[in-house]
Amino acid sequence: MSPVTRSLLAILSVTAIGFAALWYAAERARSAGSPRRPLTLLDAAVGFVTNFFDTLGIGSFAPTTAFYKLRRHVPDERIPGTLNVGHALPSVVQALVFIATVTVGSRTLVSMIGAAICGAWLGAGIVSRLPRRSIQIGMGVALAIAAMLFLAVNLELLPGGGEARELAGVRLPIGVAINFALGALMTLGIGLYAPCLIAVSLLGMSPIAAFPIMMGSCAFLMPVAGLRFVRSARYDPAAAVGLTLGGIPGVLIAAFVVKSLPLVWLRWLVVIVVLYAALAMLRSARAETGSLAAVGDG
Repeated sequence: MSPVTRSLLAILSVTAIGFAALWYAAERARSAGSPRRPLTLLDAAVGFVTNFFDTLGIGSFAPTTAFYKLRRHVPDERIPGTLNVGHALPSVVQALVFIATVTVGSRTLVSMIGAAICGAWLGAGIVSRLPRRSIQIGMGVALAIAAMLFLAVNLELLPGGGEARELAGVRLPIGVAINFALGALMTLGIGLYAPCLIAVSLLGMSPIAAFPIMMGSCAFLMPVAGLRFVRSARYDPAAAVGLTLGGIPGVLIAAFVVKSLPLVWLRWLVVIVVLYAALAMLRSARAETGSLAAVGDG
């Protein structure tokens, strides 16, 4: 294991501990002020299932959003924050596993992770202040994009990648720019995994090399973005805790016990469910516009 890899793992561990401590302190200070919805077994089950398949490369943001929207489990304006806060620590566990076991060029890994962190910091500051309708529209579009990416992968319309384990020349700044944009988009609820995997494959890298990059990016950026949502209270605490408590064992079982599954039918199911959730989110935004217009007319 290289010194850079060891340093990344150490920094990531410290980041996770710091995030957990600050999250706990913020909620403890806030809990005396207002009643909270209690944590349920369903909250943890969602975390387990979505992070289990996340570790196998499906992604967690789109399926979690689809469930929340279909069951009306979390208010629309709180979904981006809930995703970034609740999936943060399971993503750290994923990153620790894959950074330690999959070799990627140090310069590529560090620069792309750093770009995603910067993008997330910028994006979270914007999203945490957006009104409900803007978030509904943004998430509806983001979910539709995610569904199209899943569809393209299922139909094998995108290249499978090369054998490289790092980016060189002009491809490195291109990869960095892409990951910066993906980090910003994560705060709106579009997952980084699928587009990052596609991007590094298009740039000639081995698809397996995408796993440390995309998981490391999420593991570092989600605590950064998540703390901004915690401070603004724009998330559902019970749902986020459920994602964390259920998600960590889901990651460990997928990484060390299951390792791989025939996922093609699950990917098709995800396309259908996510498209439905996208339409539902956009329909809610349209209804929100209508209600606002009625209030104005009244």
